[in-house]
Amino acid sequence: MDNYIGVKLIKAEPMKAEEANRVLQRPIDLTNADDEFNGYLVEYQDGYQSWSPKEIFEAAYMKVTPNPKLKTNCSISQDMVNDFIKEIYIDTVGEKNTIVRVVLVNGFELIESSACVDPANYDEVIGADICLGKIKDKIWMLLGFLLQTGVGGVKK
Repeated sequence: MDNYIGVKLIKAEPMKAEEANRVLQRPIDLTNADDEFNGYLVEYQDGYQSWSPKEIFEAAYMKVTPNPKLKTNCSISQDMVNDFIKEIYIDTVGEKNTIVRVVLVNGFELIESSACVDPANYDEVIGADICLGKIKDKIWMLLGFLLQTGVGGVKK
């Protein structure tokens, strides 16, 4: 078999397996079910519903928190961009260069650099802010691409 990457926009809500049994009216594996929320009721674009264990669901899906300044609830927000950053590393190289490496929550890494003309004007904080701005612009683009693919699928 070949490998495939899939991205789709779904609706979901936290739900216990036992409750999902009642909602879906079909058997859900209650192994390891406890009194705490342990999964998600999932509804796909065609209306099909299923239940997914919490660990599997949260590894595959990211909650869309829409931009409150826009008209629809299907958009990327600054919170989503910020929350997609897992780690930030800042280094000074030479006398006037800043390099920032960001590790995203999915393990992907982005690197940007900034520099000034005169080493006397160098400030690592200013350089890091410039780099982080560039990196966040890239994250906006990448998350927008994912959302567009989730909404429209992969079309030829």
